[in-house]
Amino acid sequence: MSAVVIDGGLVHYEAFGRGKPVLFLHGWLGSWRYWMPTMESISDKYRTYALDLWGFGDSDKSKPRYEISDYVALINNFTDNMGIRETPIVGHSLGASIALEYAARYPDRAKKVMAVSLPMTPDSISRRLIDFTNKSGISRLWRRQITYKEVEKEAEKAAQGAITASVQSVAQLDIKSRIQIVAQSVDSMLLAVYGEKDDMIDPGPTRDLNGDARNIRPIGLSDSKHFPMLDEASKFNRLLQDFLDLEGDLSILELKEEWRRRTR
Repeated sequence: MSAVVIDGGLVHYEAFGRGKPVLFLHGWLGSWRYWMPTMESISDKYRTYALDLWGFGDSDKSKPRYEISDYVALINNFTDNMGIRETPIVGHSLGASIALEYAARYPDRAKKVMAVSLPMTPDSISRRLIDFTNKSGISRLWRRQITYKEVEKEAEKAAQGAITASVQSVAQLDIKSRIQIVAQSVDSMLLAVYGEKDDMIDPGPTRDLNGDARNIRPIGLSDSKHFPMLDEASKFNRLLQDFLDLEGDLSILELKEEWRRRTR
């Protein structure tokens, strides 16, 4: 276990591989742990980092700091601490919102963002998630919704109030304005990945995302629910690798037919 002290609190993180850095941000009801297979899949070319956000996993829960602004400051301090000047960020649900806000505020520090299961609007967040305010409710929800033990186990570590407060903070974000900021940045790229069968974050608004900008692209995984990185791991990892390697127009990025054949 690796940890660093930031703003008086312990932040747990893990790092694998060698090469240019890539930062992974988890979503609600989880921790860094469900990113491990994805991190390992690209660790031959990249130095991958994943941290537990305030109130989640094994990071500090001593005081409430669950606003998006708190998490953006955490990412900024963490990357400074690691000596990372610029890095692609791969974020999931809550982590996707944080990554987008970070890229909008610091375009020179996060030029590539893969936003997975991004809540485009407040209405896109399932009421089942919004209404759960205690850990026993969270546990019951995810035992019904998913079969991934690593997610269920880590979800139970969430601090009281962390999910509710962070959901409310995300719901107040003007996501479209943040996307517009990224679209206007010549050097930035946003790949919005979603599961076509996601029942926690409505994929409709992301599916309808305006793809006219050369540096903004939505891509759906047909057999995925809320965790595309686990539901269709091989397809997701190959897409991530191509995105990280890509220079230029995002429109050339495709889910290749051979990916589908290999994952049947």
